[in-house]
Amino acid sequence: MIAGANAKSLGVLSPVAAVLTVPTLDKVTVDLMVVLGTTTMPIHQVLRLSRGAIIELDATEADEVKVLANNLPVASGVVLVDRNRIAVEVKQMLPRTPGTR
Repeated sequence: MIAGANAKSLGVLSPVAAVLTVPTLDKVTVDLMVVLGTTTMPIHQVLRLSRGAIIELDATEADEVKVLANNLPVASGVVLVDRNRIAVEVKQMLPRTPGTR
């Protein structure tokens, strides 16, 4: 150790100080999306869509839904309906693909 030096003067933080100086993730936002199903249709049908249109999906009510975080698949689950509230129960976390953070 250098004479007259201490951890603070050398820029070394104690474990407690290091924890307190790490930026928190509280302000990071993530866009979550739940995909119920998909479909394809010609552009002329898309242009004619209006309020009340029914779009048939390639899924049933028993199928699992995909949960996307910032457009990346992160989980799958099932839709739960309780009175007037809709929720998704996560059944499986999906493995990360190489190269994604």
